[in-house]
Formats: sequence, structure tokens, C-alpha cells
Amino acid sequence: MRWRLLARRWACLILGGALLMPYMMIGVLVSGTLTGRGDGSQLLFPVDVLIYVAVLPLVAVTGLFLPLRAFEVSAAEGLLGVEVDAVPGGRRTWGERRRTTLWFTLHLGVGGLMSGITLAFVPFVVWLLAVPFTGDTLGILGDAPLAWMPVAGLAVSVVLVAMVAGAGALLSRMAPGLLGPSPADRLAVAEQRARKLAERNRLARELHDSVGHALSVVTLQAAAASRVVDRDPATAKTALEAIEQSARAALEDLDHVLGVLREDVQARAPQATLADLDELIRTSGADVRREVGDLSAVPAVVSREAYRIVQEALTNAIKHGQGQVRLAAAVQDDQLSIEVANAPAARSGRGGGRGVAGMKERVGLLRGTLRAGPGEQGEWQVSVRLPLRSGA
Repeated sequence: MRWRLLARRWACLILGGALLMPYMMIGVLVSGTLTGRGDGSQLLFPVDVLIYVAVLPLVAVTGLFLPLRAFEVSAAEGLLGVEVDAVPGGRRTWGERRRTTLWFTLHLGVGGLMSGITLAFVPFVVWLLAVPFTGDTLGILGDAPLAWMPVAGLAVSVVLVAMVAGAGALLSRMAPGLLGPSPADRLAVAEQRARKLAERNRLARELHDSVGHALSVVTLQAAAASRVVDRDPATAKTALEAIEQSARAALEDLDHVLGVLREDVQARAPQATLADLDELIRTSGADVRREVGDLSAVPAVVSREAYRIVQEALTNAIKHGQGQVRLAAAVQDDQLSIEVANAPAARSGRGGGRGVAGMKERVGLLRGTLRAGPGEQGEWQVSVRLPLRSGA
């Protein structure tokens, strides 16, 4: 496997040298025009160092404007054996252009150099291996023992392979950073992923609070209606109306959540706020004693989250409590205070469900405080304090 990888990386270097050849041809023609040597004799040299150095800026300039990234990514992944992450966005930025240009210049520069060395070393190694049989026809070895020339040829081969391996490793290390996303791009992707995760968590809370509340109301009201349908049709009718209202509200909330998931602006209904408390109480079917002050000064963000907190607290009161529910809400000293309390049921498992955890998440996001537990009078009480400025 290592030899296969070395062969592929060697091919990548040769590819860089092949891509450099048009630039070298231009350099040779310009040099020939300036020096008056237009007979093409310069083309006999595998690498003309001055022309090689002179054309690298031209390589860099063309790399800024040519759409090279997709080709270079394919070459890096297929020949160098590295993985290059996709750059988010899809449009070319100057930062991406500069990184691609640096990689393109490095690829062609190192590839051209190694291609020239390969073209020079390989024939030389073959000649050294054949010298003991053909003799020193070029007359460059002098009195050196010809029998040892194959050993020298093998040594030169090892040096060539080591140089190719080093150059290939260099390109492999540089490719992901220059062809992949920048640290700023990675940070943007991480922030986008965090926003999506936060939105999913918010939607999960929305579904739990709204649909859970509706199902609790429907279950309790249906049970109440079945008990009194024969002897008190009017009460049964009221319970059925509460079921209808709660189900309709849950469907509207579900449409809102699905609209957000589909990114359908038209399907996004306005979210409920504290201004909708009367409707929430009415559709719950519970006996609620309201002690609600003026909440018009509550910011919209706090108002939306507070509505969901009240909805969940009211759901828990209906499911796990009995008797009248006291709901108090007021603004004091730049804080919104909310209290929901009623007597616990005889066999209530009240205390640590997902509803309380969801309320804690909402309160935590608004940097508020929440207490859920027995009150001074023995009732179960949910007490919330939310700073108004956290939502400004």
C-alpha cells in the first residue's frame, strides 16, 4: 500500500510538472526574445532555474482567476490520498482564491522541480547500471571502477525516491488546509450547526408544551364529559367545547412548527404571548383564579417564553393537582414574576417530568430562576422570576 501511495503521489508531482510546462514555454520564448536566442536551444535543459523562478509569479496570478479548485481537490484526494473538506457557501471568496492560488503555485512549483529531477535522474541511473557492460562511452567517470557504478545507481535511486516521498508528504500536509475551509469557515459551520441544534431543541419544547397541554386537557375533559353526559348535558357540552378549543390550538401550534421545519414563511403563524393568557385559561377547562397585572411592558421574547412556561405549569396543575388553580403574574422591579399553584392530588407523581425540565431550559435561556415544589400552604407551586432586560 505504501508503494502504491508513493506511486500516486509521484504521479501528482508529475502532473504538477506537466501543468507548469506551458508557463515554462512562455518563459523560454520571452527569454529567447530578450536574449536573441530564438533557436530553441534552451528547451534542451530539463529545468532552467531562472525561468523556473520567473514564471512562478505568473502561476500565482492565473491561480487567482482560473476555476482550479475543483480540479486540484480531485487531484489531491485521488493522487495524494488525503481528504479535503468542502468549503461552505459555494461562492468564491478572495480568501478561498488566495488559498487555492498558494496551493496551485506550490503544486506546480514542487511538481515542476521534482519532474525535472526525475527526468535527469532516471536516465542517469539507467546509464550507471549499464556502464559495466557498455563501458564509459561518455568519458566522464575517469579512473573510477566501473563495477561499482550499479551500486552508485542504486544509491541515486534511493535518493530520488526519498526526495519524491518528502515532496509528496509536503503536499499531502498542505492540501487540506489550503484547499479546504479556513478556520473562519469552520467556525461559521459550527455556529450554523449550533443554531440548528438550538432551533431543534426549541421546537421540541414547543411541541411538548403545546401538544402535551392539549392532550392533557382533552383527556381530563373527555373523562369529565363521560361521567356527566347523562345527568348534566350542559356540563358535558362545555367539556366537549374545551376539547375542541384545545385540539384546534394544538393543531395551530403544530402547523407553526412544521412551517419552521419547512422554512415556509406563510405557514408560520404568530407565536402566542402573555396577551393570550385568557384564551389559554378558557381552553384549558380548569378552574383558574387569575391574579394577573399589567404585562404590556414585557418584551416580546420574554412574553413568548413566559406563555409557554405558564402553559406547562398549568398542564402540570391539571394533570397532577386538584381543585382551583391560582395563577399570578406581575411585573415588579424590572422582573416578571409568575406563580401557578394548586393542591396536589392524592396519588400524584408530581415532581420530575420533562415538563419541569423544559421550563428550566426556558428560564435558563432568559437568565431567570425557577422553583417547583411544595408551597407554604402545602400546595404544589411553580414560581418563576424572569429579568425583563434579558430579552431586550
